[in-house]
Amino acid sequence: MARSDSRMVGLGPRRLLRPGGPLYPTDMPRTVDVAVEELSEPVSDSLTIRIQLRGETVIWSDLMYSGVDGRVVEEVRFRLEQYLGEVERAYAALKDRVMFGRLDDSRRRADRRVRNGAGGGGQQPPQL
Repeated sequence: MARSDSRMVGLGPRRLLRPGGPLYPTDMPRTVDVAVEELSEPVSDSLTIRIQLRGETVIWSDLMYSGVDGRVVEEVRFRLEQYLGEVERAYAALKDRVMFGRLDDSRRRADRRVRNGAGGGGQQPPQL
């Protein structure tokens, strides 16, 4: 999604995918920053999604991007088992990489801005 807005830099996958991290669904809906605008200014926009678990379905809402057919996509749904499997698979793949602990500079700055509360309307993620 961050690719659709060239001003945005996605937050590091280590932060987003970690066990119990922002992409893990809960019964209580929550807004999660997934990218921030890469600016040197203290206040910048962020790209957020709303994540909620409803039964065996993970719902991402408050989206606004063009689908394959050109229509605006506002919500996507995932089967819980498949969703968690993909999040865990992606996190395990990161751990297998030699460069796991090293984020590129733009992601490092984006993660720092979110930790310092300079992102948009999303909740501030816990400190790593």
